[in-house]
Amino acid sequence: MTTSAIYESVVRHQRFQPMRHQLRYGVWSLLVDLDEIDGIARRNPILSRNRFNLVSFHDKDHGPRDGSSLRAWFERHLATAGVDLEGGSVQMLVFPRILGYTFNPITVWFGYDRTKRLRAVLYEVHNTFGDAHSHLAIVGNGVDGVAGVRLPKHGFDKTLHVSPFFDQIGRYRITLVPPGDDYSIVIEYLDDEGAKLLTASQDGRRVELTTRSLLKQLFTSPLLTLKVVGGIHWEAIKLWRKGAKYRPVPPAPAEELEITSINPVLA
Repeated sequence: MTTSAIYESVVRHQRFQPMRHQLRYGVWSLLVDLDEIDGIARRNPILSRNRFNLVSFHDKDHGPRDGSSLRAWFERHLATAGVDLEGGSVQMLVFPRILGYTFNPITVWFGYDRTKRLRAVLYEVHNTFGDAHSHLAIVGNGVDGVAGVRLPKHGFDKTLHVSPFFDQIGRYRITLVPPGDDYSIVIEYLDDEGAKLLTASQDGRRVELTTRSLLKQLFTSPLLTLKVVGGIHWEAIKLWRKGAKYRPVPPAPAEELEITSINPVLA
């Protein structure tokens, strides 16, 4: 049985300020183990890496976004933080390309050492303006890679402009259960005084990655990536009609990545 899998998920957003607004969408994601994906793609006629197919995973959509080795990029930043996976696995939870197109508001990377302890989580955030920024959270001495283990709450300052209806302020607080039989992430967006502005969550259930299961996802949700982008803009229209005020897009962050610790529990 491979580590790579499909996660059938529900995404929820609830906005609290300056007006209340909520949404709920069914989506599916791929958990991609970078050491497995080439072999899986060779056995799966509708899945490819770095070439067009019904479903595909392209290295240039992530990390340095230039098509170079994702593992090397990830491990280079881990080394800066003093972490060595010693040949362990690097996994990514992503929306794949469907017929050549994708958009990932957030890609979550998981770095496990050779004893299968989770040593780091990387949150790669993309906005619809073409910018990206990553936050690398180091998991101290690591956490056993056992399904259902909830990591301590952790967070980081908002660095990338995401919503055109929020100022560039505040920070994110994250509750994460890494992928096992289930997967869960809750992201709370707080202002500078700690008041909650928005909560976004994704709760998923693991499905074995096979040609049949992938075809099922395509039949039930063939326009996944268009649904993601279309949903973002449709909800923006509804917010604008409710009176949300547009904020100009600030310059993208100068640094590609920031490093923090996952150990502190944030209230």
